[in-house]
Amino acid sequence: MQLEGSVVVVTGGGNGIGKALCARFHREGASKVIVADLKLGDAEAVAATVAGDAYGLDVREEAALKSMVDEVEARYGRIDLFCSNAGIIAGDGEPWWATSASNATWQAMWDIHVMAHVYAARACLPGMIARGEGYLLNTVSAAGLLNQVGDAAYSTTKHAAIGFAEALAITHGDDGIKVSALCPQAVATQMIGSVEDGGTAGVDGVISPEDVAQAVVDGLAAERFLILPHPQVADYRAHKAANYDRWLGGMRKLRRRFGHPNL
Repeated sequence: MQLEGSVVVVTGGGNGIGKALCARFHREGASKVIVADLKLGDAEAVAATVAGDAYGLDVREEAALKSMVDEVEARYGRIDLFCSNAGIIAGDGEPWWATSASNATWQAMWDIHVMAHVYAARACLPGMIARGEGYLLNTVSAAGLLNQVGDAAYSTTKHAAIGFAEALAITHGDDGIKVSALCPQAVATQMIGSVEDGGTAGVDGVISPEDVAQAVVDGLAAERFLILPHPQVADYRAHKAANYDRWLGGMRKLRRRFGHPNL
């Protein structure tokens, strides 16, 4: 994909990875960057730096997301790239069982990490299919390919997000729709909070949001389905596929090493 001259939407664009994506897309010559965030003020602050438009948006609300897509398409004629990027993290909590998180946490994870991608695609696909082209970039996580020690709800919904991205690519590749799943490990954003070294997600180092944006630009140019800012993830994924039981044992060892982390 060529970003120059494109119309791009980024959800969760007010900070972290989303903010870095907006800045980088602007540098790459996107004709318009639309910044959507739960906090309108954050979206407006980022939009002001990229000559973009800002929307205050809860991605769990399908009607609001569709309304934004409709407005952008009416104003600019199309959406070339939709980055469904919003995400949350919580941790299992005491007593650190895989079932410890509340039902409300599980539901929020499902709504934001899975259904928000569904809503975005549902809103964008009619226009993209009619044009015979379009790109959907879903921010997932290495946890969707591997797992996240200490956060079963996060891991489970990120696995589901990978499954949905695969379904999009399989079902709509012949319609001219490109799909990528962005799967970083630890990134220096608000999501890792006070865990300076990134906890179990940071075993291969904590990279910057700008590093992730570079990986995204490279991945979009190559039109790769999996975009892995931490290249080690490809090896871990191969080891998991080669010997699932051994991989599970290694993950248990990692959990023992870090105790009961929140990340």
